[in-house]
Amino acid sequence: MVQLTLPKNSTINEGKAWPRPAGSNNVREFRIYRWNPDDGANPHVDSYFVDLDDCGPMVLDALIKIKNEVDPSLTFRRSCREGICGSCAMNIDGSNTLACTKGIEDVKGAVKIYPLPHMEVIKDLVPDLTHFYAQHRSIEPWLKTATPVPEKEWLQSHADREKLDGLYECILCACCSTSCPSYWWTGDRYLGPAVLLQAYRWLIDSRDEATGDRLDNLEDPFRLYRCHTIMNCAQTCPKGLNPAKAIAEIKKMMVERRV
Repeated sequence: MVQLTLPKNSTINEGKAWPRPAGSNNVREFRIYRWNPDDGANPHVDSYFVDLDDCGPMVLDALIKIKNEVDPSLTFRRSCREGICGSCAMNIDGSNTLACTKGIEDVKGAVKIYPLPHMEVIKDLVPDLTHFYAQHRSIEPWLKTATPVPEKEWLQSHADREKLDGLYECILCACCSTSCPSYWWTGDRYLGPAVLLQAYRWLIDSRDEATGDRLDNLEDPFRLYRCHTIMNCAQTCPKGLNPAKAIAEIKKMMVERRV
């Protein structure tokens, strides 16, 4: 029988249980992944207890309260708290989502919070998105034209503009890519649902004149074709987008240009 041994530092230990707030009858437990690269210790899960009568309704509200009032060493990303920046993407109750739009009451029992899966962790709930952003840059996400620039603006019909709906709303939170098994195993070469949705956004833009070059850039056994339509991406997207459909449309464009 094959015996597999995990690296010593891959084990997640039970961490510290912080004190409960005194005099509260509406307390919720938050179990939060902690890891500090500077102390050499294994990752651990700390338990915090928050008085929901003195806290906002979203998971991000609880995280901010914990950092401000209980444990200032807790590290996470956040920005506007309006669900449009993607900074606070993390795994909450087993699903990738935004902490600023995930209601505490939507979770039963203890609220379990981890960083986005299958990514290097910088500290606590902060994943390293360097490779993800480099992949985004590789699809050249800007308007490319050969026609001389107009004096005012590039015009677009209402019908052509509507083609961008369901694409431009992507906030690059990486929830979809980090929920994709193909991206877990071949993320070094497969671009993943978020980046491919962004690629299709420019392929379908009537003002762009680099369709051939963009398709050439994606014509690769790994960059595009690792998608197996598992649909985790569409299920977890906090904006309700469908990256799998965008990927299928790119594949269709690949076939049509060969005819």
